[in-house]
Amino acid sequence: MKVIRHGLSIGMERTGDEFFLTLTVQGKLTHEDYEVMTPIIDSALSKVKTPKVKALVDVTKLEGLEARAAWDDFKMGLKHGNAFEKISILGNKKWPKLAAQVGSWFIAGEMQFFDNENDALSWLNE
Repeated sequence: MKVIRHGLSIGMERTGDEFFLTLTVQGKLTHEDYEVMTPIIDSALSKVKTPKVKALVDVTKLEGLEARAAWDDFKMGLKHGNAFEKISILGNKKWPKLAAQVGSWFIAGEMQFFDNENDALSWLNE
């Protein structure tokens, strides 16, 4: 029997207009995952006139994403791209690094890929 692991963890801290978002994905990212995370992000950011978001996205256990999830990610980037100041992508495979480079076209802030969590957090806090 093959065990399919799937999970999504999202955390958000707010201080004034500044947000720190953590997102960890395990398994295959799905449209249903976006149905969970999008309202959380929409609701938090809607309360602030000019939100400033720094994010740590852990994709070390990501195995892929559905086409519809990729579309959801694109739409979220268009909707909230100006709110993101920095996004650290923590990963251990080549394809998420390429995805991060493409994703950087849709956000106003900076996005970098890291294979070490301490380096990813240090960069966010610079």
